[in-house]
Amino acid sequence: MKKLTVFATFLMVAMTYAQDTMVQSTIQGMLTYNQGQVISLAEAFSEEQYDWRPAEGIRSVGESLLHIAGANYYLASKLGFAPPEDVDMMNIEKIKGKENVLAALKKSNEFILEKMTMVENDKLNEEVDFGFGKFSRLSGLLIVLEHNGEHKGQLIAYARSNDVTPPWSK
Repeated sequence: MKKLTVFATFLMVAMTYAQDTMVQSTIQGMLTYNQGQVISLAEAFSEEQYDWRPAEGIRSVGESLLHIAGANYYLASKLGFAPPEDVDMMNIEKIKGKENVLAALKKSNEFILEKMTMVENDKLNEEVDFGFGKFSRLSGLLIVLEHNGEHKGQLIAYARSNDVTPPWSK
């Protein structure tokens, strides 16, 4: 009976913890999937294609990837998590070269994924001023997911315009 009581207590504690971060973990899982597709697509572009843009005044492939990276840090900062000290937010979109762009994007992806689950459950409804509107912290997490998805779509269009097939659709 004692073993059953200990096991039941352990199970309740584990379930309570899992429920406390279930929303954050679910969004994190979807973002991980989305980021994986963006990275695989970014890797499919050639070095030269990173400078391609559909028209003057519109972000290039590389600039779009760096925009995602910068937004990951920006949105995390609004959720209370300052970017790493070695990240230059003022110049992140000026990084050049496919490998450097990919490294910056991957680093920002890891950062936002880590920070998502640190948003406390009891603060998900707190209002935050994101600079473009006031939203709850939960909405902020969803904005990160939506923003990555928006630019994944943009990059798919860029890829198709450059005869690059998204790797997951081959």
